[in-house]
Amino acid sequence: MKVLVVARYKEYGYAPFVTQQVAALQKQSVECQLFPVKSKGVTGYLKHLKALNNAIRDFHPDVVHAHYGLCGLLANLQRKVPVVTTYHGSDINDKKVLPFSKTAMRLSAWNIFVSQKTIEIAKPKKKYSLVPCGIDLSELQMTDKQEARAKMNLQNDKKYILFAGAFDNTVKNAPLAKEAVALLNDENVELLELKGYSHDEVTLMMCAADTFLMTSISEGSPQVIKEALACGCPIVSVDVGDVKERIESVDGCYVSNNRDSKELAELLLKALCFGTTTGRKKLIADGVENRIIAEELIRIYNNVLNNIKH
Repeated sequence: MKVLVVARYKEYGYAPFVTQQVAALQKQSVECQLFPVKSKGVTGYLKHLKALNNAIRDFHPDVVHAHYGLCGLLANLQRKVPVVTTYHGSDINDKKVLPFSKTAMRLSAWNIFVSQKTIEIAKPKKKYSLVPCGIDLSELQMTDKQEARAKMNLQNDKKYILFAGAFDNTVKNAPLAKEAVALLNDENVELLELKGYSHDEVTLMMCAADTFLMTSISEGSPQVIKEALACGCPIVSVDVGDVKERIESVDGCYVSNNRDSKELAELLLKALCFGTTTGRKKLIADGVENRIIAEELIRIYNNVLNNIKH
C-alpha cells in the first residue's frame, strides 16, 4: 500500500507526531511519502493544489492521509485518490477554522479525531473514528533525573515545573500557570518554558522536571502529555482535550476541574513531592504506542479502499 501524507511543514519541519506516525507505518510495510504544506492561511494552503496533483501523479498513492482540517480541504480538491483526514484539535476548537474542517469532513472518505471532545464539537454524522496520535517509547525517556539535569544544565537543588509550551503562545495560557506558581511563594521553585528545544531535549527536560504543568485554553489530544507520562513526570493540568482520560488512575498526576490558580497551586504542591509516576505503564495499557496506532490506521485505509471497490 502507498500513502501520501499531507501535513504542515514549518521552519522546524514536520510535527514530530507526523514523522513518528509515518515511521510506524513504514515499519508495517506501508510505503509513505510526505507532501509539505509550507504556506499559511486558507489561500496559502490552496496554492499547493498543483504541486499536490503532481505528487499524486508521480507517486500513485492508494490513499492520501491529511493532517489537520485545512490540509484535508486541500487534499480533497483532487478527487482521484480517497482522502483520510485527521483532526488534531486546533482545527476543531478554532471557530474560524471549523467551517473549513467541516467541509473537509464531508469530502473525506474517512475522518479521524484524536479525542472525544473534538468529536463532540465537530458532530460528525458518519465516516469517522477516534484514534489518538501514538507515541514512541524509548530508552531516553527513562533517563535518571540527575543525569537529565546535568545534560540540560539545570541545578539539582531546585524544583522545576515544566510549562506545556511557549509563554507567548496565547492558547497555552501562561498567565494562569505563572499565577499558580507565584502562589507557591517558594524561591526554590522555577517555571520553565518549553520552547526552542529539539525533540530529544524536550524528553530530557521532562526527565529533569519535578512536575509538568498544562493550563491550555484548548487542546485536542496533546502529545506533550503522553511524552511526560512516558518520562514518568508528575502532571498537573486543567481539564482540556483528552488529558483527564490519559492521566486518570496515574498516581502523582492531577486534573483541576476549575481554571483556578489556587487549586492548581495546591495540586502542584502534591505533584512536586511525588517522584516518578507509572505513566509509562498507563500508555502501554491504553494502546497508544505508535505501532498499535499504525495497525489501526492500516485497517482504516483498507476499509476505505474496500468500500470504493464495492
